[in-house]
Amino acid sequence: MNKKEENNIRSGFVGIIGAPNAGKSTLLNQVLGQKISITSKKPQTTRDRILGIVNRPLSQIIFVDTPGIHKSTTLLNKRIVGQAMLALEDVDVILFMVDASSRNYSAEKLIISQLKKTPKIIVLALNKIDLVKKAQIYSLVEEFQQLHDFKAIIPISAKNNIQIKNILEEVEGSLAKGPRLFPEETFTDVSEKFMVKEIIREKVFRLTGMEIPYSSAVTVDSFEVEKKLIVIHASIHVIRDSQKGIIIGKRGSMLSKIGTKARKDIEQMTGQKVLLKLFVKVTKNWVDNRRILDEFGY
Repeated sequence: MNKKEENNIRSGFVGIIGAPNAGKSTLLNQVLGQKISITSKKPQTTRDRILGIVNRPLSQIIFVDTPGIHKSTTLLNKRIVGQAMLALEDVDVILFMVDASSRNYSAEKLIISQLKKTPKIIVLALNKIDLVKKAQIYSLVEEFQQLHDFKAIIPISAKNNIQIKNILEEVEGSLAKGPRLFPEETFTDVSEKFMVKEIIREKVFRLTGMEIPYSSAVTVDSFEVEKKLIVIHASIHVIRDSQKGIIIGKRGSMLSKIGTKARKDIEQMTGQKVLLKLFVKVTKNWVDNRRILDEFGY
C-alpha cells in the first residue's frame, strides 16, 4: 500500500445494538466470514461484548456485538443490558438492527429513547427482509424515518447475505480517517478459552428447552495444549437439581450430544484434536449472586 492509500484509511468502532434476536450475532459472523459470536433461535443468546474486526482495502471496521437490549429483571440481565448501553459510549458509529419480521416494540422504544441522547452517526438495518413482503419493507422504512434522523436505513438479510455489502460501505464512509488499530490478520479480540465457553453455551441453547439456557452458564476449568491434543475440562452451571437432570439426560445422552457437537466446533476452530470433558454443577441462584456473577465474568 502506498503512502497516499495509507492516508485514506478509515478506522473505528461500530456498535451493533438491537432487541434480543434481531440478528446481531448473525450479521457479525456474516461480515467476518467466520463464526465468533454464538447464535440460536432463542432470544438473549449473547451475554458478552465481542469484537469482530473487518479489514477492507481502505478501512478497518471494528464491530462490537452487544447483548440484546430488553427490560431486565434478574441481576444477570441488568448487568447484560448495562453492558450493551455502555458499549454505545465507546463506539464511533452505531448500527441499530431491527427484526423486520417480528417487531419488539418495547425494546425498540427503549433503544430509540437512548439513541436520541447521542450525537453519534446511526445507521439502521432492517433485518430478515427475506421473511416479509416488499410493501411491508417500504412501510417500515417510512415509519423509522419519522422516528429518528438515521444516516441511512438499509433493508438486509444477515443470514442470506442480502445487502450486507451496502451496510459495510455505509459504515466505512461514516468512520473518520485514521490508521488500522489492530494487525490485519486479527479478526477478534477474544481468546480461544472464551470461544470454547461460548461454543459449549451455544450447544446448551440449541439443544435444551426454553427454561434451561437462561439458567445456565459455562466455565472453562482447564485448557491444556499437549503435543497432539487439547484437553479441556468445562462445567455447565444450572440453578436447580431438576435442570441438572435435563442437561445430563437419560443415561447421559443430552450431555454426550452437547459435548460431541461442541468438540467438533472447537476442533474446527483450533485445527487440533480435542478431548472435551463436561461436568454439570448446581450453582443455586447464580443469576442474582454478585460474587458468582463476577466469578463467571458477567
